[in-house]
Amino acid sequence: MAIDESVEIQIRWVDDLAGDFSFIDNWSYRDGVYRNEFGQMSCDGLCPPEIETMFDENRKILADSLEAFYNLVDTTHYFHSIESEAMTYEWAGTEFISVNRVNKDTVICFTMNNVATHSSLDLVITEKTVKPTIDLISITPSGNMLFYCSGGEMTIDRSFWEKGILKATFDFKFDDKENPDMQMYWKGKIYAEIKSF
Repeated sequence: MAIDESVEIQIRWVDDLAGDFSFIDNWSYRDGVYRNEFGQMSCDGLCPPEIETMFDENRKILADSLEAFYNLVDTTHYFHSIESEAMTYEWAGTEFISVNRVNKDTVICFTMNNVATHSSLDLVITEKTVKPTIDLISITPSGNMLFYCSGGEMTIDRSFWEKGILKATFDFKFDDKENPDMQMYWKGKIYAEIKSF
């Protein structure tokens, strides 16, 4: 098999996909948002620079700055849409996947990177097949890399699909041409709304 292109994997469609999808009840804030020692939702790290004048010497948000602060800092609860494990580069976990219908026959998906995870699982789903890749946007001098799928499986719940939700399980293997002895994989479960452009 050529290592320069992902294989297309036949999708297994089922009417009632079993399994524990309770991860969708969990949520997180955006990176850098947390509850401080004063009980306030605060931000540290990836934050708008304008907020730096809104703290006192102990990093408590000033009472007269609270409204302005929360207009700048996103404290939304983001519910998780993927639960997975992976053996890939610069990956410390991800809880979010974007699922978008680009036309009648094609849905594209990609997991969200964060401060510790720089590899994204990308999927192109058609009526019969899925084509997975791992897209590494590296913080190291080695640069960005694309890893191609060499095999695996994906099962999708047809009844949820018809309601506009991707409910699926997957287990993909990937090739690493720089390190052929490393068996890369990404496996898990997805439960996410299919958004249309």
